[in-house]
Amino acid sequence: MSTVFETLAAALRAEQPAALAEIIEGPATMLGAKLVLLPGPPQQVLGSLGDPDLDRVVARDGFGELAAGLTGTRHYGLHGEARARDLSVFIESFAPPRKMVIFGAVDFTAALSKVAKVLGYRVTVCDARPVFATRARFPAADEVVVAWPDRYLAEVGENLGGRDAVCVLTHDPKFDVPAIVAALRTGVGYLGAMGSRRTHADRVARLREAGIDDAGLARVMAPIGLDIGARTPEETAVSICAEIIAQRTGRQAPSLRDSEGAIHRAFLAAGEHR
Repeated sequence: MSTVFETLAAALRAEQPAALAEIIEGPATMLGAKLVLLPGPPQQVLGSLGDPDLDRVVARDGFGELAAGLTGTRHYGLHGEARARDLSVFIESFAPPRKMVIFGAVDFTAALSKVAKVLGYRVTVCDARPVFATRARFPAADEVVVAWPDRYLAEVGENLGGRDAVCVLTHDPKFDVPAIVAALRTGVGYLGAMGSRRTHADRVARLREAGIDDAGLARVMAPIGLDIGARTPEETAVSICAEIIAQRTGRQAPSLRDSEGAIHRAFLAAGEHR
């Protein structure tokens, strides 16, 4: 058992994902039995719950819970039967912080960095312009990178998964189109892009020219954020994070992408836009 806990502790110290499955209800001889799951590659399963079939089924479910960053209790038969309730197994996921990559060193980025950090994201701000991409402008970010978006994603994209987010706030086709194309090659769970409806219509045409099909375009939440009447950078940051939460949890919410009309109805006369 010490090997199980030592392995789990080592994974946590290295900020590597891991899950612990433990029998919390069932026959006295099985209570407290544990599995440690490491997603790898390659996947590793250490310990035993006392039955090889049960180990196999719980490991399968545990890796699924870990991939989603979920923790909870599942019920099984003594040999892993799905519809039985002889055993209660608590599966605890230890996943690294969700990652958010924000492209574009703009005012909205500073606000989004702050809100995302409150929600527990590890935030990276990336912009190809060194005069704008500075630590002084984005103190809430964990990392500020000076690089072209597509080149940066070529380096880190394989580490982005369903729990992570990419937000493109650049408003510039020479930045945002390559960024979106590169992000679509990753497994990132949320991909949003800022801009007015006219800006996004032009962006869609450019994305199609770049070879993006309907399925790829459907992944792009643009205009970015929920339709809650956000006006300031801080309110917009809340609307973006709320949309990310709604998408992750499968809840229905009024996204700007799915509505019509002006984004900032009361402020268009003053020239305000997103």
